[in-house]
Amino acid sequence: MGDAGPATLADLPLRPELVGEEPYGAPQLDVPVLLNVNENPYPPSARVRGQIAAAAAEAAAGMNRYPDREASALRTRLAAYLNERQGGQGLGLANIWAANGSNEVMTHLLQAFAGPGRSLLSFTPTYSMYPEYARNTHTRYLTAPRAEDFTLTPELAVAAVQQHRPDVVVLTTPNNPTGTATGLDTVRALLEAAPGIVVVDEAYQEFVRPGTPSALELLPEHPRLVVSRTMSKAFAFAGGRLGYLAASSAVVDACRIIRLPYHLSTVTQAVACVALDNAAEMMGHVDELRAGRDELVDWLRGQGLEVVPSDANFVLFGRFADRHAVWQALLDDGVLIRETGPEGMLRVSIGTPEELQAFKDSLSRKLESLRQAQGPERER
Repeated sequence: MGDAGPATLADLPLRPELVGEEPYGAPQLDVPVLLNVNENPYPPSARVRGQIAAAAAEAAAGMNRYPDREASALRTRLAAYLNERQGGQGLGLANIWAANGSNEVMTHLLQAFAGPGRSLLSFTPTYSMYPEYARNTHTRYLTAPRAEDFTLTPELAVAAVQQHRPDVVVLTTPNNPTGTATGLDTVRALLEAAPGIVVVDEAYQEFVRPGTPSALELLPEHPRLVVSRTMSKAFAFAGGRLGYLAASSAVVDACRIIRLPYHLSTVTQAVACVALDNAAEMMGHVDELRAGRDELVDWLRGQGLEVVPSDANFVLFGRFADRHAVWQALLDDGVLIRETGPEGMLRVSIGTPEELQAFKDSLSRKLESLRQAQGPERER
């Protein structure tokens, strides 16, 4: 190639819609307190880690062979988990699909039910990956705004569906980045109004406040309903990369058509089964994290900040005239949170008591400096 130097993206025949795009991803920085990507801060116990290591070693003995492409043992365990602990009703192997994180689950759904000439509707503000799923599958991405308090009523949802007639509707509850839960009355209204499939993304469902129902309750009567879940949050299994959905067997069959061969490795299936066999222990800190969330909401409000009620393991708060300056001040103290969501807002994951105290101490110092410099810096 002579002295031309290394090629850049500008030198390559990139798809036009990808020109100028940046890879998705929250900052991954080596700081003491990581509260930016909604992880469970508690790792598996030594006992469970030993079982995971043993399962990985056993899987390695057959690494020369392809994995079970249907992931039958894993899907059976996922069905049992939903039936026994999450309000599922008679779910079995045929009703569950699993993939490399809920990201791949959503990609599979759009490959099967969206694509060129079809559309996806979501309700903003919401998860920032949805437009990327749509872009990557050549699906037209449509949005409708939530109410000012970030809730979504049946009336708002149905009006958006009637306006856009989308092929796929995605409703996130609890919503990311706001933490807002949506009632089953809205899900039912969407199912009645939508011409295509309705995906309820319940990545944070295990963290909801008591009495908040799951769309799993509606599955027996609604063959076009899909409930998406993940093991990355409450399950303390983010590094395992395992997402899944519950739906009619027809939806699962559609995903089986478009999946890549052997998309879940032998090791992934084996260690995920271990995690599910230890579900109670893997999720043993969920109640503690809920309590920490509720206490943090009260504390932030006590600082005079706007706080969105949350049913997830994170809290959205603000509003700041310069949220980046607040984010940077916390980072300078070794506390990483997320600069995301509506203008002026920041999102903090619920960590251990020690991590949350570090966050409070850092934010208190920043708020005090703002008050001393020019009075409250909140937007009214």
